[in-house]
Amino acid sequence: MLIKLVSWNVNGLRALAAKSDWRWFAETDAQIVALQETKAHPDQLRPEVAEPAGWQAHWDSSHVRKGYSGVAVFSKIAPLAARAELPDPAYQGEGRLLHLEFADFHFFNGYFPNGGAEELDENGKPTGRFRRVPYKMGFFEAFLSYAEECRQSKPVVVCGDFNIAHKAIDLARPRQNVKNTGFLPEERAFLDRFTAMGYVDTFRQVHGDKTGCYSWWSYKTRARAKNIGWRIDYFFVSEELEPAIRDAWIEDQVYGSDHCPVGLALEL
Repeated sequence: MLIKLVSWNVNGLRALAAKSDWRWFAETDAQIVALQETKAHPDQLRPEVAEPAGWQAHWDSSHVRKGYSGVAVFSKIAPLAARAELPDPAYQGEGRLLHLEFADFHFFNGYFPNGGAEELDENGKPTGRFRRVPYKMGFFEAFLSYAEECRQSKPVVVCGDFNIAHKAIDLARPRQNVKNTGFLPEERAFLDRFTAMGYVDTFRQVHGDKTGCYSWWSYKTRARAKNIGWRIDYFFVSEELEPAIRDAWIEDQVYGSDHCPVGLALEL
């Protein structure tokens, strides 16, 4: 059976659902749709958005602050089980992870933390340290531990906004961003280790070193028109599923957010 999965950081589902761009959801042929940065509890959305007909809806919304973070999964395939959040209480409450167990794989939808603002010294000068990078890296470690635990029973599929461009090919201006969060050495080193442990970047597996392929563009600089972007949205599969990969893609003609959807097709 061919299963299509799509992931999209929607940067506010209430706003997107009011735009014509949300027609994308009605038109997708995916069986599993994962959203990040929903910035909403389901009761803040129209019923047809929160619980669309023909789909099972699963939500993990932020409890620490309203209108912040949040993930959702809509599935036409009934999961065997579903749970929200990481097991570690230190990384709960922000609405960043959903775990659905299907017959053939564990599925994770993550909105992984960003590095936050750069810290300033007592004179107001940048220090090169970013406020949330320690939390971000701790979250990744907690996630990896959980994924490896789940992987003992069946393969893993993980998608979402990782807030990291892995390699220089994954952003338009790598040299200008080596000291910016999202492309810091310690952030990239995590993805080095993640892939070394057998998690396959499905887009690169299919497309190799194809250039100019991005999933996020800054609104502030109107970067999308010039394709000055970053590829920070991914589908990874544990290597046991590598033979099942049939396609991976970026839907860069879909608008409505500063990110675009990314997709994966598996033959299971």
